[in-house]
Amino acid sequence: MNIKKVNAYIKKFDEKMNKPSSDFTEKEFYVGVDLGTANIVISVVDKNGEPLGGASYPSSVVKDGIVVDFLGAIKIVKELKQKVEKDLGIEITEGFTAIPPGVEEGSVKAISNVIESADIAVIKVIDEPTAAAKVLKITDGAVVDVGGGTTGISILKDGKVIFTADEPTGGTHMSLVIAGNYKITFDEAEELKKDKDRENEIFPVIRPVVEKMAVIVKNFLKGYDVDTVYVVGGACTFKGFDSVFEKELGKKVIKTYKPLLVTPLGIALTNI
Repeated sequence: MNIKKVNAYIKKFDEKMNKPSSDFTEKEFYVGVDLGTANIVISVVDKNGEPLGGASYPSSVVKDGIVVDFLGAIKIVKELKQKVEKDLGIEITEGFTAIPPGVEEGSVKAISNVIESADIAVIKVIDEPTAAAKVLKITDGAVVDVGGGTTGISILKDGKVIFTADEPTGGTHMSLVIAGNYKITFDEAEELKKDKDRENEIFPVIRPVVEKMAVIVKNFLKGYDVDTVYVVGGACTFKGFDSVFEKELGKKVIKTYKPLLVTPLGIALTNI
């Protein structure tokens, strides 16, 4: 993995979300729809995997891969779809999506139904850490996707996924700890968690949650020859996150630029 190239690639997607490719003329493009616990994201790339644009919306309509507000989810996806179509001058009719590892088949169907109810035919569903690996361009190692509700992992060997798993500890648990510590509401804790000016104050509070995530990953890695762990997902954005993981795992841990964007971008790359 070339971290500089990967970071530049993710940064390009970030920039295109704010300033889409209005001069895009090719007919061939690929779409990813990520129904995350904290955010819903639509990503679009061209046939070579170059980012064209995208849109995101903070939401709580999905919890740990389970749709808890079906109509709300459809409304958000439709609005994001319309925005991206207008930005890029395209019509989105089909796309890919991803789920946390280990999600039950019924929940997979529910997620697909949301997207298809928003007039996007789902071509394929993959697991989130595998989608992230597409962006990281790795063939060996472990990809850990720390989402809003779960910590998921995919272990790769020679370009093939040999193990996936998922456990319920994520950004939501961080917010619950913050809410309890400061005696504030969950929504207030969510906002406080995202306040970069107070990151040094907040991280010691949620450090036990990060340590628990690391223990989860350590247990998943037992019996596998893994040298490097790649962490992605919105809940790992704290600057002390990777050092806690390295200490617990005793392995090299790599975190990218804006890890929240890695999986959504990777979903669009599913067939590239």
